[in-house]
Amino acid sequence: MIALIQRVKRASVTVEGEVVGKIDQGLLVLLGVEREDNAEKLAKLATKVMNYRVFSDDNGKMNLNLSQVGGKLLVVSQFTLAADTAKGLRPSFSCAATPEQAKQLYLDFVAYCRQQGIDTETGQFAADMQVELINDGPVTFNLQV
Repeated sequence: MIALIQRVKRASVTVEGEVVGKIDQGLLVLLGVEREDNAEKLAKLATKVMNYRVFSDDNGKMNLNLSQVGGKLLVVSQFTLAADTAKGLRPSFSCAATPEQAKQLYLDFVAYCRQQGIDTETGQFAADMQVELINDGPVTFNLQV
């Protein structure tokens, strides 16, 4: 399971001209699900995302996590993160989860974050989404479990 996280001042997801999710300060999470992923990996990655210290403290050091700054999550399914790009000029998706497995784990990831008390918005699974963001920093990390 892969989470590309970006610290944002604000972010939104639009589907067919309608905003389906938006946040102010927080993390935009592009979530990729692979065939071998399961509930254990989901909990480990979600916990890491929520507790990752990427927000600045009073000294300008990245020492604070999402809860400590009152931030929100915007979680967007991102099939292409599961691509194998090691060979050739066309990505292979042989490691990607099936759409059914990916959708369930995506929904479970969102539910897990909400159960932990994190205000969590979403995109729309498998839709053609337009994602807008103002990356704060820029600060971007690739987390994988």
